[in-house]
Amino acid sequence: MKTARRKYEKSFKIMAVELVNSGKSKGEVSTDLGIRQELLGRWCREFNSNSVGSFSGNGRPNLTSEQKQIVELKKALRDAELERDILKKAVSIFSKNG
Repeated sequence: MKTARRKYEKSFKIMAVELVNSGKSKGEVSTDLGIRQELLGRWCREFNSNSVGSFSGNGRPNLTSEQKQIVELKKALRDAELERDILKKAVSIFSKNG
C-alpha cells in the first residue's frame, strides 16, 4: 500500500536550508527535522542557486515578467510557424489540382 506523499511548507524548507547554511551538518538537520538527507540537499541546491524563485510549488517555477514574456512569445512563434506550414501544404495541394 502506498503512503501519501508528504508536502512541506515553503517556510519549513527555507528554515531547514538556513540551518544548514548556519553551520549545522545536513545529516544533523535532516535527523532533527525527520526528513531524508537527500531531500535536504536538493532544497539547499535549489535555494542557493535561486533564492528568490525557489520553492514555488508543484514544479512550476516563479518567472520574472521578462521570462513570462519570452515564454508567451515562443508560444506565439510556434503557433505562427504551425499556421504557415499548414498554409504551405494547402497551397501545394490546391496547385496540383488546378
